[in-house]
Amino acid sequence: MPELPEVTALAADLGGRLAGRTIDRLSIVAFSALKTFEPSPDALRGTTISGVSRHGKFLDIAADDLHIVIHLARAGWIRWREGAPPPPTGRPSKGPLAARLVLDDGSGLDITEAGTKKSLAISIVRDPAEVPGIARLGPDPLDPAFTREVFAGILAGQGRAQIKGVLRNQSLIAGIGNAYSDEILHVAKMSPFKPAAMTDDEIDRLYASLESTLRDALARADGLAASELKGEKKSGMRVHGRTGQPCPVCGDTIRQVIFHDSTLQYCPTCQTGGKPLADRVLSRLLK
Repeated sequence: MPELPEVTALAADLGGRLAGRTIDRLSIVAFSALKTFEPSPDALRGTTISGVSRHGKFLDIAADDLHIVIHLARAGWIRWREGAPPPPTGRPSKGPLAARLVLDDGSGLDITEAGTKKSLAISIVRDPAEVPGIARLGPDPLDPAFTREVFAGILAGQGRAQIKGVLRNQSLIAGIGNAYSDEILHVAKMSPFKPAAMTDDEIDRLYASLESTLRDALARADGLAASELKGEKKSGMRVHGRTGQPCPVCGDTIRQVIFHDSTLQYCPTCQTGGKPLADRVLSRLLK
């Protein structure tokens, strides 16, 4: 899933390509992806794109007084297309193409989603805050107002909740997902199951890890084209997606915990005092 660093870089890349361009049409191929009915996609015809921005993990393409808000979910992506789109073949609704933004010269964006679980969401609104997911976003960790004191208040309010879930909760902190929460906790040398209620020293360490991890990822993604961002994210991971590989810090084997719809990765030596975390799904399979 694209998270804060990738969506920030994607917005910058697309903003450079789209700003000042005129929309010919937005064609919705997978109708389940469109989450609004008014304004209709036809209202975008002839509008001029003023820029592309980010709200948490949401991408916002502003065109005159309208906004195309896209949440790429787990398997969505956007591809820039230089030329006119090819003619449709077969049954496009069965393929990965969810929508196509066509500019007045035929170039534009292909919005795609891999896999069978379709969660990509496109909304056409006059105000981004009309999108429920944006309206309930917590503070952005890249905002200067996101201070150590603000972060400490969020943690204190969550009490015994596991820190992994707190970092991923978009209503508490916007933009961090499964991958970067794993990375932040590895840098901080904390168990993903650690309670959110922490000592001052632990808060200091986790806040510094959050800031450095996200800003390092932003620096790596800065200036990259959309086509390069997925590969950069994967290559920059220390523990996430690296089950069975050696930890880059201590050399221990990276382990994972499997949930019903996701996994987390961690280093036992760095994060849990050498003890493997209980993996209930794996335990059931081994019975």
